[in-house]
Amino acid sequence: MKKTIAKVMAFTMLAATLAGCGGSGNKTETPAAEAKTEGAASEAAGTEGSEGAEEAASYKFAFLPNTQNNTFQAAMNDTFKKLCNEKGYSYVCLDPDYDLNTQLSQMADVANQNFDAVFVIPVDSAGIRQGLEQIHEKNIPILNVDTPVIDDDLDLVETVIATDAYNAGTLVGQQMAADYPDGAKIAILDFPSNESCVNRVAGFMDGLGAAKDKFEIVAQQDGAAALDISMPIAEDIIQANPGINAFFCINDPSALGAAAAIKASGKTDIGVYSIDASPDGKAAILDGSFTAVAAQVPIGIAETAFEKAETLLAGGEIEKEILLPSFLVDKEKAEATLKDWQ
Repeated sequence: MKKTIAKVMAFTMLAATLAGCGGSGNKTETPAAEAKTEGAASEAAGTEGSEGAEEAASYKFAFLPNTQNNTFQAAMNDTFKKLCNEKGYSYVCLDPDYDLNTQLSQMADVANQNFDAVFVIPVDSAGIRQGLEQIHEKNIPILNVDTPVIDDDLDLVETVIATDAYNAGTLVGQQMAADYPDGAKIAILDFPSNESCVNRVAGFMDGLGAAKDKFEIVAQQDGAAALDISMPIAEDIIQANPGINAFFCINDPSALGAAAAIKASGKTDIGVYSIDASPDGKAAILDGSFTAVAAQVPIGIAETAFEKAETLLAGGEIEKEILLPSFLVDKEKAEATLKDWQ
């Protein structure tokens, strides 16, 4: 899918009018991916052309995350930006800041701007069919990354590329079962509007295995995957359940909220189990705030999605689902990779 120099320059002028992708609101970002000059070399992996053609493909990619106010999505944005800059592709990131209506509006805008492929993390897995349809109708490939859309919407996306959320939850459940062989009173801070987080909780429960009946769930509440929302919820749970032993949280921000609530309570014997292994999560493992954390791999997801987008645009086929494995991050791994995602 080759673009003429004029078309690429036209998009670059359009993209230049968009604001930088920030930590909140519906801001956008246009990294410095300049239009190629005629004859400039940029090898799109696997790109096929007519026999003897020397012009390399130049693409326009868009990333529509659910937020940029989280280092996970920011790491993906940084990776997409880096890869596009290296290839000379145009790129934009649109931030809905967890607002579904904003994301739907952004998806409508993308559908009308002749992008070659878009990477989408839904704000609400069950709520974005309208936006998916608008993009799909323009024959723009949609690569669903990190958080899967619901099964009924899979026909509108080319692939789902994510950390194996169920696997991550299973690893944490197995670790908790090993840490509390006689069972425990536990609380779960979930995020039910997010399909990936639903899968993490399902994996966690199954990871408890034969010991599941020994664990009493004293509370299960929506922490919205956010520290500021999870902390007061955790405080209330601790006050209402003085014998609580541990929290399972679906991501590091939520777990950090639980850890802050535990610290404020003056208790030192409540475990915190998380999924992410963000830089903050690794620091929490090292200082003892977290008991265990399974890794998500945002950089790996972005690299894989970028590669698969190029394959699609070159006429190739890709897998419908690509799940990247998780793993537990111990103190040694946390210290070695403290400032980085994986």
